[in-house]
Amino acid sequence: MKKDNKKDNKKEVPNKNNKKDNDSKGKGQKSIKKRFVLFSLKSFAAALAIIFILFIYFDSVILSRFGVDDKWVLPAVVYSRPLELYPDQKLSLKEMEYELELLKYRKVKNPRIPGEYAVNASASRIVLIRRPFDFPDLKEDKIALVIDFNLHRVASIKNADTREELGYVRMDPVLLDRINRIDPTEDRIFIQLSEVPPALITTLLEIEDRSFRTNCGVNFLAIGRAFVKNTLAGGVVEGGSTITQQLVKNYFLNSERSYIRKFKEIIMALIMNQRYTKDQILEAYMNEIYLGQNGKAGIYGFGLASYFYFGVPVSELTLDQMALLVGIIKGPSYYDPWRHPEKALERRDVVLSVLKKRNVITQTEYEQYSARPLGVIKRGSMNYSKTPAFMGVLKKEIASKKEFGPDFLSGNGIKIFTSLDPQSQKAAENAVEKELGAIERETGRKGLEAAMVVSSWRTAEVSAVVGSRTPQYAGFNRVLEGRRQVGSIIKPFVYLTAFHNGIHLGTMVNDVPISIKLSSGKLWQPKNDDKQTHGLIPTYVAMARSMNIPTVKIGMRVGLNNVRQTLMNVGLEDNRIPNYPSLFLGTIELTPFEVAQIYSSLATDGAYKDLTTLRTVVKDGKVVYERSNSRLETTIDPRDSYLTLYVMMQATKIGTGRRIGRLFPNVNIATKTGTTNDNRDSWTVGIDSDQVVATWVGFDDNKSTGLFGASGAMRVYGRFLTERGVNSLELNKPDGIKFVNFNQEGNIVSDECLIPNLNYLPARIDKIRYVKTDCAFSTSSEYTPVPFSSFTN
Repeated sequence: MKKDNKKDNKKEVPNKNNKKDNDSKGKGQKSIKKRFVLFSLKSFAAALAIIFILFIYFDSVILSRFGVDDKWVLPAVVYSRPLELYPDQKLSLKEMEYELELLKYRKVKNPRIPGEYAVNASASRIVLIRRPFDFPDLKEDKIALVIDFNLHRVASIKNADTREELGYVRMDPVLLDRINRIDPTEDRIFIQLSEVPPALITTLLEIEDRSFRTNCGVNFLAIGRAFVKNTLAGGVVEGGSTITQQLVKNYFLNSERSYIRKFKEIIMALIMNQRYTKDQILEAYMNEIYLGQNGKAGIYGFGLASYFYFGVPVSELTLDQMALLVGIIKGPSYYDPWRHPEKALERRDVVLSVLKKRNVITQTEYEQYSARPLGVIKRGSMNYSKTPAFMGVLKKEIASKKEFGPDFLSGNGIKIFTSLDPQSQKAAENAVEKELGAIERETGRKGLEAAMVVSSWRTAEVSAVVGSRTPQYAGFNRVLEGRRQVGSIIKPFVYLTAFHNGIHLGTMVNDVPISIKLSSGKLWQPKNDDKQTHGLIPTYVAMARSMNIPTVKIGMRVGLNNVRQTLMNVGLEDNRIPNYPSLFLGTIELTPFEVAQIYSSLATDGAYKDLTTLRTVVKDGKVVYERSNSRLETTIDPRDSYLTLYVMMQATKIGTGRRIGRLFPNVNIATKTGTTNDNRDSWTVGIDSDQVVATWVGFDDNKSTGLFGASGAMRVYGRFLTERGVNSLELNKPDGIKFVNFNQEGNIVSDECLIPNLNYLPARIDKIRYVKTDCAFSTSSEYTPVPFSSFTN
């Protein structure tokens, strides 16, 4: 037993082999740890290197795309003429209200901010606060105005604050359209942060990113919180993106939901936060954020969204409107106020409720704003007047000018100031739509079309263009593309040539059948519209009544080449003018725009050859085009144009323009109608104290309308004048014109001669030859009378 105990108590001696194994094991573990540490360090270093490379890469991406002046493709902005107010201007209170509606001024009881106005109908008075506007020549500040009207005239204009009488005030222009040639799927109006109301910025930050001013571009706490909530919910119920992240996603990335995209977004947001100031990031965000869809074009940024939903600049948004725009960010389609007004209203009120809980607004303000309706304008109307025909003329003119290259409209920062007059445009559109409807109801002929061009002959500026009976929709622009025979519209230029070549208004022409042998050997025998002949008649009567046979006889007398030269003098190209006698009766084909051009040239003695839509073009704040005084040396003798316009005024009284004469019996208007073979085309041109209006009515398939110029196009013109108003044309008698007596033979007799039944008419004194009668005889310049036998027999 003792032995055993000894044995048991004997100290155990370690095995040398075991010791070696343990040492090896320990060293192995240390080696693994060492390798793991080294691996970790290398992995960490590699990760840092990768992140560093990614930072460098994404930094270069940000700098190359965001660190440039032209961050966005901005459409060219097109404006109308500004309404210029002055005492005694032809403008009614109703027309002023229409202009303010186009400008999206808000009608209120007591105007307090720019863009508001009030009407006192009983006093014929409007009180308004004009918006500030940066014109090419001058920045106009806001101003409070009191405008009094007397029937269809401006009676007085006063500064509402100082009560000072004002002689001239310029309103801000109407936004007509926006031209985007590079990316038609994106549309925006760039705004600077200084233009944004502080209340909109506050609302945006409270709803989208309260920590924006202090975070590093990423709110990791918010991301973690959102991750947990979304995981528990099994879907996306909360987002953790900052405004900087949203900007990165919208500007650089896409809406793909993946960890890789989120990782990129975070890195780029951190870089953005280091590269740019908070104000720069916020300004970019407010111009980049997607806020809805207008057809194929997305609405980006608050600048355009403000117009898109409410028709006003961002500076004039009310708090409830700001709340709706900020609320829409969460889901522009889901909260579309036109498609889902209930959801949009609920979302707006949620935003207002958040502002109330955070003491941004009071309980009273919350109740006030949440009680308001959505107040959005008609979808797609924005602040645009929808004038596709005018825009077609404008684009064609820009393309034709050497000052602009082919890609000019693709550039950024372009503002185009045009001559379009919204008052004239409205009157023209209404005239075409209403009168064509009336004609169709009376005649039973459906599908009539029309075109109208309104221009100022004093400035050669285009005031209004209608290319279809549905003027608001783009399509075939008959003003530019509807080339049709003009009929009698050409006749005044035949007579203009005749007056230059010695024929007087009182010269007698024999209205009897005529046959002309053409170069082909065929005989041409023109007929009057009434199929009758009338014997000897004075030239001015033949012209005023637009008689075919006398016109052809006079045209043949003065020569086809001379008539063609006259047409070139008023702006037509040689290769466009036919070289055969039927030219005298208007077989030439012209567009309504070309007709307006040649009559504008007639009214200015050929000083204007080309009508224009452009006034000023600004790019990047600099004027790159400004229309100069483009009056040229006259190409028509003023005495001849005076005589021509004089007879056109007579036509309104005794001739083909009698419909207008009856509408405006105490007003002088020069008119000319035109009708082509089988009544396919109905034309009218009218000239008053300022405007030339060219109107065409017909069918696109060239079938007969059953209308004459007086029963078709002149009706449309008459309605235009009724709505727009008219000022009497007062002709300035040039030197060399004298009113004289013509006897029944068409000869001019001395003023002393007391002969009955004389025509007292204007004549060129250098073409006068008094004839011997029973009374005193006198003579002026040497002139050989026209041999009547050559064209009166």
